[in-house]
Amino acid sequence: MSTLRFFALKETLNRKPVVVNEEEKRSELFGQNVYDYKKMRQTLTNDAYVSLINAIEKGAKIERGIADQIASAMKDWALSKGVTHYTHWFQPLTGATAEKHDAFFETIENNDAIEKFGGSQLVQQEPDASSFPNGGIRNTFEARGYTAWDPTSPAFIYGTTLCIPTVFVAYTGEALDYKTPLLRALHAVDSAAVAVCKYFDKNVKKVNASLGWEQEYFLIDSALVSSRPDILLTGRTLLGHASAKGQQLDDHYFGTIPNRAMAYMRDLETECMLLGIPVKTRHNEVAPNQFELAPIYEEANLAVDHNALLMDVMDKVAERHSFKVLFHEKPFKGINGSGKHNNWSLSTDTGVNLLSPGKTPMSNLQFLTFFINTIKAVYDNEELLRAAIASASNDHRLGANEAPPAIISVFIGEQLTGVLNELENVTTGKLSPQEKTDLKLNVVGKIPEILLDNTDRNRTSPFAFTGNKFEFRAVGSKANCANPMTLLNAIVAKQLIDFKIEVDTLIDKKDLKKDEAVFNILREYIKQSKRILFEGNGYGEAWEKEAKKRGLSNNKTTPEALKAKVSKKAIALYKDLDIMNEVEIEARYEIEMEEYIMRLQIEGRVLGDIARNHIVPTAVKYQNILIENVKGLKVIYGEKFKEFAKAQLVLIEDISKHIVSINTNVTKMTETRKKANKIDDVETKAIVYCDKVKPFLDTIRYDCDKLELLVDDELWPLTKYRELLFTK
Repeated sequence: MSTLRFFALKETLNRKPVVVNEEEKRSELFGQNVYDYKKMRQTLTNDAYVSLINAIEKGAKIERGIADQIASAMKDWALSKGVTHYTHWFQPLTGATAEKHDAFFETIENNDAIEKFGGSQLVQQEPDASSFPNGGIRNTFEARGYTAWDPTSPAFIYGTTLCIPTVFVAYTGEALDYKTPLLRALHAVDSAAVAVCKYFDKNVKKVNASLGWEQEYFLIDSALVSSRPDILLTGRTLLGHASAKGQQLDDHYFGTIPNRAMAYMRDLETECMLLGIPVKTRHNEVAPNQFELAPIYEEANLAVDHNALLMDVMDKVAERHSFKVLFHEKPFKGINGSGKHNNWSLSTDTGVNLLSPGKTPMSNLQFLTFFINTIKAVYDNEELLRAAIASASNDHRLGANEAPPAIISVFIGEQLTGVLNELENVTTGKLSPQEKTDLKLNVVGKIPEILLDNTDRNRTSPFAFTGNKFEFRAVGSKANCANPMTLLNAIVAKQLIDFKIEVDTLIDKKDLKKDEAVFNILREYIKQSKRILFEGNGYGEAWEKEAKKRGLSNNKTTPEALKAKVSKKAIALYKDLDIMNEVEIEARYEIEMEEYIMRLQIEGRVLGDIARNHIVPTAVKYQNILIENVKGLKVIYGEKFKEFAKAQLVLIEDISKHIVSINTNVTKMTETRKKANKIDDVETKAIVYCDKVKPFLDTIRYDCDKLELLVDDELWPLTKYRELLFTK
C-alpha cells in the first residue's frame, strides 16, 4: 500500500465525529443572521421601510436618501453582530458564487477612523468584468462591470461579513450572471400569469414562481480525497474499479445516518437556520456515502440564492468535519450519481397554488389552465429544456439507469391522463359556440380535491407532475438552479401570453363565454401536446424508438443539446420577453461550450498524468517482482520452473498488454487534444472534444482498472472505491 494511501486510511479510521451542540430550537435560530422583514421593521424609519417593501414587492425605485438610511441601519445591525466587512455577493457564469470584501473601516481627519457604509456602497460596486466568463462581451482591457443590489433577496451575515445579494452586469448593460435573467423571467411569468388569473379571480395582482430544490451529494473523508488527484482536480474519479459491494443491496438508501455524517448534517443545518435557509429533510441516498437534503419551498429567486449559498456553506462546514463534499453529477462509476430536482409551481398573492386542483369545477378549470399550458410549453420547447441542464458532468448521469434520459417528456399519472383524454374527446370536429358549457365543466369537476397520492411517481421522467407542482428531475447536482428556472419560467410566460391572445380572440370572433373559450383552447392544446406525455419506463430502448416516432429530440451530449440555445426560436423567446438580448444569448452559448471543452481538457490531462506517473510505474514495479519470482523458480526447479510459474507468466503478459495500451492511448489522446486546441470555432472544437477526445477517457480507464485487479494491493497508489465509499 502506498505511503499516502496508508496514512490517508489511518487518519480516516481514527476520526471521531465533531461534537455539535443543538441547544436552541430551530425556530429560534431561523434567520438570526438575515436582514429580514422583522429586522427591517425594527431598524428602519417608516419611510425607509415602506420604500424598501415597495422595491421588494412592486419593483419600485429606492431614492438615494432612502438608500443611505437603509445602508446605515444595515451597517449598525451588522456591527452589532460582530461584522467587520461587507461584500456584494453575486453569481457569475462560473457556476460558483463570487465576493470581494471591503471593510466598513474608513479614515478621517486628524488620523481618526470610523465605520462607514453609505447608500452608494449598498447599491453598487465595480468588480472586474473581464476576469469572469463573458463570452466576448468584455475584452481584457474593457474591465468595467457593476454589481447592483437586489433588494428582493435579503442581506445576510456569514462569518464576519455582511453579504448583499446583487446582479452582475457589464459596463454596456449585458447580464454577466445567472440572477439577472432569472429576475427578468420571473417578472415575465408574473405578468403573464396575472393576466390569465383575471379570467378566474379579478383580485389577483401578483403571481410568484416557487421553487423547492432537492440537493444530492457525496461525503468523502478529506484525507482520502487528498490521496486522489482526480477527485481533487476534477471532482470525480477518472479511474477506479468497482467495489465488490456497491449499492446492489439497497441497504444505504434511507438507512441509519452514519455518526460522522449526522454530526456534519446537524452542524450544517444550524448554519442554514442562521442564514434563513429553510432546510427540512435529510436522508441517506441510494449510493454508499451519498446523501440528500431538501428545504421548504420558497419564492424562486430566493430559493436559487439559498441553493447557491448552501453549496458554499456545505463546503465550509465539511472542512470542520474533515469531509469533502462532492457535487459532481457522477463522481463514481457504476453507482448512482447526484441530481438536484427542481420542484416548481405558481402561487397567487391571494394564497392559491395554481397547480393544485380545487374544490369546484371553476377552480379546477383554473388548475387545468395552468397545468395544460405548462405541458404545452414543455412540448413546444423540449430541446431548450434539455439545453438548460446540459453540462459535461450531467452527460454522465442522464439516461444512466439512475436518472431521467436526455429525452424530455412529461409524466402526469394515470388519473390525470384519463382526465385529459376525457376532456379531449368531449366533442369531435371543429370548435362550436353551440357546445354546452355545463357538460364541459362537469367533466372538469371530476378532478379530485387532493391529488397528491392519486398518482404513482415515475423516477425515470425528467419532468413529472407530483400533485401540486412539476418536478424537473433532470437538473444536475452542481448546477445553478437559475439556468433551468430562467428557461422554465420564460417558456411558461410565453405560453400563457399566447393562450390569453387565443382565448380573447375566440371570445371576440365566436361570441363565446369566457369559460367556453378557455375550455376549447385547452382542448386543442391537449391534442397538440400529448406526444410529450409518457407514463412508462424512460430507461428502455423502446422509449427511445417511440420518442423518435413522436418527433421528440434525443440530444445525448452537451454540444448537441446546447445548439438549441442559439436557435432562432430561443433568441425570439428571450428577446420578446426582455429576458436576454442576442448578445447575451450568444455569449452564454459560447461560455457553456468553452466550459465543456475545458472540463474535458482538464480531465484528459489529469488522467494522462495519473496513468503514466502513478499507474504504469506501479504496474512495472509489481511486474518486476513477478519476474524476480519467476527467476527464482527457475533457479530452484530448472527447466521445470514453467510448470510452477504459469500464473506469474500470464500475469506478466497481461500487465505488459495493459501498460502498452495505456501508453499508446495516452499519446493518442494528447495528440488528438492538441489538434482540437488549434480549432478556432468553439462549436466545432466542442464536437471534436466530445467525439474524438472523450472516448479515450474510457479506453485508458479500462486498462487502468484492469491493472488495479492485477497489481498487489500493497503497491496500489490510489485509494480504492471500497475505501472511498465504505470508510465512515
